Amino acid sequence: MKEQNGSADSLKNKKVVVLGGSSGIGLAVAQAAAGAGAHTIIVSSNQQRIDNALKEIGMNSEGHVADLTNEQHIKQLFGTLGNFDHLVFTAGEHLVIGSIGDAVMEDARAFFNVRYWGAVMAVKYASPHINAGGSIVLTSGIASRRPGKGWFLGTSICAAMEGFTRAMAVELAPLRVNLVAPGIVRTNLWNNIPQTDRENLYKSFADSLLVKRVGEAEDIAKTYLYLMTQQFSTGQVLIVDGGGVLV
Repeated sequence: MKEQNGSADSLKNKKVVVLGGSSGIGLAVAQAAAGAGAHTIIVSSNQQRIDNALKEIGMNSEGHVADLTNEQHIKQLFGTLGNFDHLVFTAGEHLVIGSIGDAVMEDARAFFNVRYWGAVMAVKYASPHINAGGSIVLTSGIASRRPGKGWFLGTSICAAMEGFTRAMAVELAPLRVNLVAPGIVRTNLWNNIPQTDRENLYKSFADSLLVKRVGEAEDIAKTYLYLMTQQFSTGQVLIVDGGGVLV
């Protein structure tokens, strides 16, 4: 890792790479980082989504297309980007909810390709390029802490990501590696559910949460910025769920 000018606890003039940064939580993180003075690089598999996202992020941002299930794409991406300060991984497919009895194993395996194996490959090829004082912030969820019926896939991935985060914090030290575990958040990941059902789902969750609302992407983005700039935190899972694991 190489030193870079600027205070380690500030994002001003730092270089932040957000994988999955064209929508949802990733886009909110990219916007927040850019607002804090970082040069923000978003990565997505879709050029149109990148173009639309860059308009929202504004100045001091750029985008790259890469298939985050393709090892060669990821290797080439980080070879092209060179050194940077913070890696954020928020990429993921639409959520899959269903019972183990109805599972199609090929589809179940594919669900891990972006959310788990994509993160593993990103860390492998990005970590040698991260400047001293930088960090990696990965993404999970609260399903492993409070699984529900039909959530066996999401629960498994959340648990795997927690273990991977702790292992990488030890292996890559002093590079810091942390994980954000959001609860229910209003993002496009729920778009495979019909709109009426989706709104009813949001309302049901909101009524059950201690804060009486579901999360917004901007709520969760603050947590990523905190972990990027908090120099004494590594191997941690930071839950941001409106009290979801308590009810």
